[in-house]
Amino acid sequence: MKVECEVNPVELKGDLDHRGPVKGVQVTCGRCSHTTESFGQGESSVKRCLALLREECPRDEQNYYVAEDE
Repeated sequence: MKVECEVNPVELKGDLDHRGPVKGVQVTCGRCSHTTESFGQGESSVKRCLALLREECPRDEQNYYVAEDE
């Protein structure tokens, strides 16, 4: 099933090498509202979040996740 997801830019807490906030992206599933986050705000960061949604689905569904307006 194809599921549209909402993509939002966010500021994430940096890892050990970054002391301040880091630009990131948060993607929210359009079916169950589960969210994933990734550092960076480019296309590869969004694609990573979409792949993580498939791996982490709390309903164990194997959906095809896409960003809204794709």
